[in-house]
Amino acid sequence: MNTKEIKLQPELEKAVMDLGFSEFTEIQEKCIPLIQAGKDVIGQSYTGSGKTAAFGFPMLEKIQPGHGLQSLVLVPTRELCNQVARELVKFAKYKKAFIVEVYGGVSINPQIDHVRRADVVVGTPGRILDHLGRGTINFNKVKILILDEADKMFEMGFVDDIKQIISQVQKERQTLLFSATMSQDVHDIVRHYMKNPEKVKLQSYVDKGKLIQHYYDVDTRDKFSLLAHLLKQARGLTLVFCATRHMVDALGRNLYKQNVKAMALHGGLSQNRRKQVMDMFHGGKLDVLVASDVAARGLDIKNVNLVVNYDIPRTSLDYVHRIGRTARAGSEGSVISLLSSHDHDSFRHVLEDRSLLVQKMKLPEFERLQFTKGETRGGFGQRGGHGSFHGFREREGRFGQQREGSPGRFGNREDRPRYGGNRSGGSRVGNRQGNSRGRGDMFRDK
Repeated sequence: MNTKEIKLQPELEKAVMDLGFSEFTEIQEKCIPLIQAGKDVIGQSYTGSGKTAAFGFPMLEKIQPGHGLQSLVLVPTRELCNQVARELVKFAKYKKAFIVEVYGGVSINPQIDHVRRADVVVGTPGRILDHLGRGTINFNKVKILILDEADKMFEMGFVDDIKQIISQVQKERQTLLFSATMSQDVHDIVRHYMKNPEKVKLQSYVDKGKLIQHYYDVDTRDKFSLLAHLLKQARGLTLVFCATRHMVDALGRNLYKQNVKAMALHGGLSQNRRKQVMDMFHGGKLDVLVASDVAARGLDIKNVNLVVNYDIPRTSLDYVHRIGRTARAGSEGSVISLLSSHDHDSFRHVLEDRSLLVQKMKLPEFERLQFTKGETRGGFGQRGGHGSFHGFREREGRFGQQREGSPGRFGNREDRPRYGGNRSGGSRVGNRQGNSRGRGDMFRDK
């Protein structure tokens, strides 16, 4: 739909023109009029569909700058918090609304004054609760509550936190919920906290006609060697997914030794470090981003040519989230999954989704390389080994290492500090200035 077919306030229309929007995406076209009309809305959409603009523009229309905190946006991770807040700042360029982002991992003190003056707060659940506990945030004037990536917040164990936060917001409000999937927890929130919501659902995650999906069955000892071989043949940006922070770091360091411009991204890195990695990736200084699911979820990473599953995700939904990073907006893309013996059960679960067309490939000839798990000095653009600063280590659950983002008491919450609530914070963001080729089977070649 042409942008002129949806009417926005003049200040917001001017921002739309500055941003070069020529037409609205499907999620924007369907959600904006409903939100403008004051409806509660459920938007079921994938990362990169344009949902921030879908809720951002109509939300900002309802904000009166300088009249206190009127909108709260809850997000699962620091990266998404930063990304959403910066997008809203662009949208509010002429509206001059004061947008503040709130997340853990940095000092809380510089943020407290900003929150008091905020018109819109974008925050992670743990840090918002810190503010509620301190009495440094007031929801009395909040009239729009937005839950972004709701399914991911619940997967990370934030269900009770979100319920506690919602209980502090006035009942006479507009509630907007965006989620890639509709889990039972999401349905519970909808049932208890939303009023006759309108549902907008996008039909697909990716353009499957332009997405080529392959897998290799490879001995565990040769998995890294195969990956390095494939990456050296690849062109364009590549995302490599691992299950744990430890593997993310180790893979990043070992790829560096093979002269692959790769860096690691996971929840154990400082916010400044994570931002630095993303800036390098977006700036073309990296070819490969090795990431955990939690760190990469919600990031709008454009122009990804290849997604590699170094560790196979446990479910088809997780697989779909990953492959949604490529073959977007009419572009072609590829997905390669590397299976060793311990990945077979997970891959069976992935293939339960009969719409996924994955072809088994014959192993190519490749050089056998050494893979070291321990940290070493040096690395691409950093101290202490490629993928993390020296001294960072994998945080573990009480009963041993967990896959990053696993829910429950002993999981690693993305915005929770390791030793309590006083070691994290947030920061100010804005100011008033404004063919597939046929279905494969794990044990059968096509």
